[in-house]
Amino acid sequence: MAISELQMGLIGTGVVAVVGVLAYNKWQEHKAQKHAEKTFRSDHRDVLLEPGIGDAAEAEPASANPAPAPIPGDAPTEIAPGPIHEEAGRQAPSLPPEVDERVDCVVRIESIEPIEAGQLWQVQREHLDGLSKPVGWFAFDDNANAWMPINQHSSERHHWFCAAMQLVDRRGPINDADFTRFVDGVSRTADQFMAIPSTAPARAGALGRAEELDRFCASVDVQIGVNLVSRGTPFSGTKLRGLVEAQGMGLRADGLFHAEDDDGRSQFVLGNLEPTLFSPETLRDMQTQGLTLIVDVPRVAEGGRVFDRMMQVANQLAAALDAEVVDDNRSAFGPEAAALIRQQIEQFQGQMRDYGLPSGSDLAMRLFTA
Repeated sequence: MAISELQMGLIGTGVVAVVGVLAYNKWQEHKAQKHAEKTFRSDHRDVLLEPGIGDAAEAEPASANPAPAPIPGDAPTEIAPGPIHEEAGRQAPSLPPEVDERVDCVVRIESIEPIEAGQLWQVQREHLDGLSKPVGWFAFDDNANAWMPINQHSSERHHWFCAAMQLVDRRGPINDADFTRFVDGVSRTADQFMAIPSTAPARAGALGRAEELDRFCASVDVQIGVNLVSRGTPFSGTKLRGLVEAQGMGLRADGLFHAEDDDGRSQFVLGNLEPTLFSPETLRDMQTQGLTLIVDVPRVAEGGRVFDRMMQVANQLAAALDAEVVDDNRSAFGPEAAALIRQQIEQFQGQMRDYGLPSGSDLAMRLFTA
């Protein structure tokens, strides 16, 4: 995960706070493209960057920035399948649990004669090449009465398959070309096996859902971070690694130390404030003047608690390294600023919960990725 430069702002009356509203490089580049491409763009102001946000949050009514109508629940809703050609004659099973028509464009395939899953998966790769969004493929196991993901190694034979193209990610929503390529590609895949695709979703409806979802995701897509800056002596890489690992954080291939939950999901990260990424090799001889800790708000549950833990690690490292916890302007970052930011995290995650897309959920993890 590439980390862009932190954007900090003044928060609260008389309080200087740090809020890094971070976006991935691809998101930053995409925002610079023509206005006609609607990509995780939002009319929602960057409230964390505005002075006096503590007062504004109380004064401004909740309806000032209405979100799309809430979608209750995080579990996929069973939706009746589209019409199937009469020749098939069997009722389509409900959607796989990993698929949700709120965030996926879905087409099923039925075959009278069972098809080897691995062969179908290889064929669809050719027909769906070039899509900007991921596509999941599933096969229905009649014996287990359950859907299962398939790949090139799947050898079982099945009558029912399901293709689901994700509508949105941090690069933006699907466009008309994506929709056409997906629907036509699934149809050509079915034709190659003399199978029957279900009726595709309406083009206008799918594109409209994608744009609406994209706007909402943009309004809550924030990352928040703080800096640790040396008071004089640079941080030694070997000492730094020992201190960070003692905090329970592990170094990953992306060059960042990750604090994980019990399921191994990243809660917040620690990176080098200077351009060099961390690695076992670079840390042996590295010296750096600063560090950055970041929490990706939509991708963690209980964001307030995660932020508290991140600040605890920041303060403990600062004491051990003779460093200051500061904002991007090298202003001290104290408890009052942290409390205001924590409040904002809870407000953003509350909006996600009300929309039916809880932060840290499987759906959120899929949508808020580059």
